[in-house]
Amino acid sequence: MTLTLRSTAFINGGEIPSRYTCEGMDLSPPLEWQGVPDSARSLVLIVDDPDAPDPKAPRMTWVHWVVFNISPDVTGFPDGTVFAALPLGTEQGLNDWKKIGYGGPCPPIGRHRYFHKLYALDTVLKGMGQPDKAEIEAAMRGHILEQTELFGTYEKSR
Repeated sequence: MTLTLRSTAFINGGEIPSRYTCEGMDLSPPLEWQGVPDSARSLVLIVDDPDAPDPKAPRMTWVHWVVFNISPDVTGFPDGTVFAALPLGTEQGLNDWKKIGYGGPCPPIGRHRYFHKLYALDTVLKGMGQPDKAEIEAAMRGHILEQTELFGTYEKSR
């Protein structure tokens, strides 16, 4: 079975409801996955926006959420997942607001794409502390068994 990722809040390529953005409640969307390889020891979830600050002239990828050491037995996160509700052993890294946890879409201009990327690893990432995306990606190198992604879009109404 192939690793897949989906949300009941939006379809792949569809619009992310405002509930999950800075214009709404800024909650993480519900995510579900299946097809985790039997040999996986942990999962990593990274949510980022490659269209920052302007999709017509992107200059950087803005990181919204970094979650790692997710048990391969976990099959998703519910709507509005917060640190205290994460499965035992799951850790979070720093987003680009230099905070731990989810920060929803809040594009300054235009419609942005938000990629939810799930990785199945053959290892557990130890001694990471509060890493950023680059540190997680470096630690994952050579350990990715499978990966998948789901993306949604968002443009501010105001």
